[in-house]
Amino acid sequence: MINPPKGMRVPEMSRVKTGPMASCLFDGNNGAFLFRLNNGQHVCVICSDGMGWEHVSVSMQKRCPTWDEMCEVRDIFWGEEDCVVQFHPPKSEYVNQHPYCLHLWKPIGVELPRPPMIMVGTKAKGTMP
Repeated sequence: MINPPKGMRVPEMSRVKTGPMASCLFDGNNGAFLFRLNNGQHVCVICSDGMGWEHVSVSMQKRCPTWDEMCEVRDIFWGEEDCVVQFHPPKSEYVNQHPYCLHLWKPIGVELPRPPMIMVGTKAKGTMP
């Protein structure tokens, strides 16, 4: 089996091509994208790949995206086996330009350190009450 390429990929069919958020194929991984998730919810994703980071901001109109929705977006823009993160910066560095927006980040060319899986929990199903 051939491993899929690592790194960000964008869903061209969902790219916003008109209006103030417009971009085109030549913008690569930079632009705005509108699409419907598997659960029927609409999301707006703005992504970029500059300054050493791949980044997506995921927003909805009336609430923040759920964990499952963010996982689906991760799978669309990266892949199931890519490690991306959400940061909780110092409060003095908070920026909030949309009340229902969350962000995913992946450094370019750098493997993210992760704690040993056992520190998170075991893979055995049914261990939680």
